Amino acid sequence: MTRPAWQDVPRSNLDRFEEIARSEAPELAHTILFQIRREYPYLHLVEDESGEPLALVGIRRAIEGFVSNLTAGAHPRVPPEMFQEFGRGEGLEGRSLDALQAIYRLGVRLTWRRLAEIGQQADIPAPAMYELAESGFEYLDGLVEQSVRGYAEAAARRASERLRLQRQLIELLLMEHRGDVSMTLTERAACIGWELPETIAVGVLMRPAREAVAPAVGQGVLLEMESEQPRMVIPDPETAGRAETLRRATAGWSGAIGPPVPLAAAATSLRWAETAVQLIKKGLLPQGEVLYCTERTEELLLLPAEDLIDAAARRCLAPLDGLSATQSRRLAETLLAWIETPGGAPEVAARLGVHPQTARYRLRQIRELWGDAIDEADQRFEMLLVLRALRLRGDLAPAQD
Repeated sequence: MTRPAWQDVPRSNLDRFEEIARSEAPELAHTILFQIRREYPYLHLVEDESGEPLALVGIRRAIEGFVSNLTAGAHPRVPPEMFQEFGRGEGLEGRSLDALQAIYRLGVRLTWRRLAEIGQQADIPAPAMYELAESGFEYLDGLVEQSVRGYAEAAARRASERLRLQRQLIELLLMEHRGDVSMTLTERAACIGWELPETIAVGVLMRPAREAVAPAVGQGVLLEMESEQPRMVIPDPETAGRAETLRRATAGWSGAIGPPVPLAAAATSLRWAETAVQLIKKGLLPQGEVLYCTERTEELLLLPAEDLIDAAARRCLAPLDGLSATQSRRLAETLLAWIETPGGAPEVAARLGVHPQTARYRLRQIRELWGDAIDEADQRFEMLLVLRALRLRGDLAPAQD
């Protein structure tokens, strides 16, 4: 390996270089800060307890540290705490690091210009000054690296705080409201930059795996992933394209999205979504997709009322009690097809996929078992509800359209 040219510089020259550079560090720091303020007039400078800008302190320490390490033959080391704090400040303010990096480059350029002049005064050979320039660029990389660390820490802190505020907003939205909380909602929403919509829908998700990555539901949709069943609040759910975006984002997930409701009725949308999820868990609604409750009205109205349907079935289907299980099922299927189908035996037969003569025979049996009661509108409507519920449960064969 080639011996560094800086190590061959006479000690007296190094001492002279360090003496001049250290003595001029405060003035050079002021010059650099003046130029920074001139080129970046919008820059807000934080001051320490003495009222001195922290940026000025940081510039002076950076110059002194660079010179001291260089003349001692050590690799220049960046003072981490202060420059991490600079990056942290940018992150907490929500700004990018672009301006900070530009400022660092400006400072290094001005510093190099003055150190080059000092190098001539101290008779530092050109090869050593070339190495000094290379060290300056490495030092710049170190400044940026430390600031990036601070920035990342601040960004994580801001993200964590936003999630906390978002969870609070979601809880407030989904609670059963007592009294007027609109002002509180407005304030909470403003904290995360969320505009209160007129209508919302609430979704409940089932994790496909314990460590499943949160679905990219898009801007504006509030997602709360810490619950066992993640929840999402969808503003203006009937906006064009919203449903398709959510379908793509939740591909591979199971769950349900409640009906659109006014903002104050969010808890109602949540209840329907939770009801649908319970039916998915029981195998009564399909898994592997996020369902829309408005597309599953029949299931959501009939399936949760299991005890009520069973009681109604025992009463209005009582004429089937004396038959075998097979006979009872066939007649129940025929009765449902007859109620659902305008027309006579041929239409019922087509719906059931049987011969018309078979349909006529079963319809005669139904008439004998129920008599004139089968023609009463209320009786037929109740039977329709009961038989459809049984079909949804899988107790009757599905209709053939």
